[in-house]
Amino acid sequence: MNVYFKLLSLIVVLSLFGCKEKQKVVAKDAKKPNILFILVDDLGYHDLGVTGSSFYETPNVDKLATEGVIFTNGYAASRVCSPSRASIMTGKFTARHGITDWIGAKAGEAWRTRNRHDKLLPANYVMELPQEDVTIAEAFKNNGYKTFFAGKWHLGDKGSYPEDHGFDINKGGFHRGGPSGGFFAPFNNPKLENRQKGENLTMRLANETADFIAKHKDSTFFAFLSFYAVHAPIQTTQEKWSKYRKKADSMGIAKSGYEMERVLPIRRIQDNPIYGGLVETMDDAVGIVLKALKDNGIDDNTIVVFTSDNGGVASGDNYATSNLPLRGGKGYQWEGGIKEPFFIKVPWLEGVKTSKVPVVSTDLYPTLLDLANLPLKTEQHLDGVSLKPILEGEQADITRPLFWHYPHYGNQGGEPSSIIQKEGWKLIHYWEDGREELFKLPSIENNNENVIAQHSEVAKNLSDELLTWLNQVNAKYPITDTEFNQDKRKKRLQNLVDKKLPNLEKQRLEVLSPDFKPNKDWWGSQYYRD
Repeated sequence: MNVYFKLLSLIVVLSLFGCKEKQKVVAKDAKKPNILFILVDDLGYHDLGVTGSSFYETPNVDKLATEGVIFTNGYAASRVCSPSRASIMTGKFTARHGITDWIGAKAGEAWRTRNRHDKLLPANYVMELPQEDVTIAEAFKNNGYKTFFAGKWHLGDKGSYPEDHGFDINKGGFHRGGPSGGFFAPFNNPKLENRQKGENLTMRLANETADFIAKHKDSTFFAFLSFYAVHAPIQTTQEKWSKYRKKADSMGIAKSGYEMERVLPIRRIQDNPIYGGLVETMDDAVGIVLKALKDNGIDDNTIVVFTSDNGGVASGDNYATSNLPLRGGKGYQWEGGIKEPFFIKVPWLEGVKTSKVPVVSTDLYPTLLDLANLPLKTEQHLDGVSLKPILEGEQADITRPLFWHYPHYGNQGGEPSSIIQKEGWKLIHYWEDGREELFKLPSIENNNENVIAQHSEVAKNLSDELLTWLNQVNAKYPITDTEFNQDKRKKRLQNLVDKKLPNLEKQRLEVLSPDFKPNKDWWGSQYYRD
């Protein structure tokens, strides 16, 4: 009898072992994961509830973040859009791929037509995504993925659209950097047909993405949802404006909302009800695509990435938000210009919920290939590293230097400069006069204090490494403008203090007034009926 039970036990154990082995084979041969990449335009680090905003409401993005890994030191590859987007597509830093400013910005002697009276002429730059680069979309397409793009492209004109760089389907991507028809139809977009007057652009892009997901739920896809939001022109509905105006009022409307940065006024309070509505609509749209994953039964096999291409617009454009306590914003060389929300959700991985490791958007190319168990393209994503070990909970030792290169003047007050960040230090080299700033990160804990006087040796080593790397990748530099006029520059800067600043304060209070009305139909939104 004992022998019988021993044999029976042995059979059971062997059967269980066989089942486990079979499960391993099934898991190994399982369908490759889908990828959903969500890129928001001009979203600041503190523009979400999960990253500290008490004004904007973003429950869908907050939930996504807490279900994945939050990289608290995640960075965009540039302080403005086109360079950052090119870095996502190529896995290369901006100085290497050559798109160093937003495509369409004036450079060289043409800069004088802006009447900025700056000391330097900005460097010339590459005006479209290089065809020789194998984009992240092409990498996935070459491995059998169906590829989809919706929204803002801004990486070249005809011949350099999403469909020319690996995307099978393109909904709304062309050369323009903003929503040329605004956020309510008609969209004035040759890649997105109009359906109903007043339709919201952000929701339309989400619905297009949801439709793609439903249609391709049984295949394997790489979907890139690139919102035009929250870029200017900032627009919303009367209902959302009213909600955020009342919220601002309940929180207490400050008499002053701006202060002067080095060149331009900068917003220091999050209380713009138009922008609040724009942010919430983006969050609503994220909810649509995440629901589509769940409704189609593929949320447990879809990797989701969420990030932004540069900091929130605190100066220039529409002075929409504040990035405090981070200094600056879009276009600026400080943390507010490049530090971003940076979330990755891998449904089958659990463990680490946050990571302090400094990461940058060039890392997303190799990371997604690695997570999909596809071969890395090390000859292409030269400035990216796979974050898979971090996502799997390992103590990854990633101490490589990060580089930023912007040999231009920003519309938002940023200055021509280059940056190296390494081992907790950040050095900024200014091209106007060669001066440098050194910060010990996280700089917000040190009041953004420039500590170069106390750490001159650290600064020298970092400066040498930065300049050496820039020369190695054949970086382009600005040159002195021989027609520079110091008096004209002083007059322009003083005009910003005397006229621009008080006008901004006046406009801020007008937008917060209970009887504010931008036009009779709220940018056309009232034409739309569900």
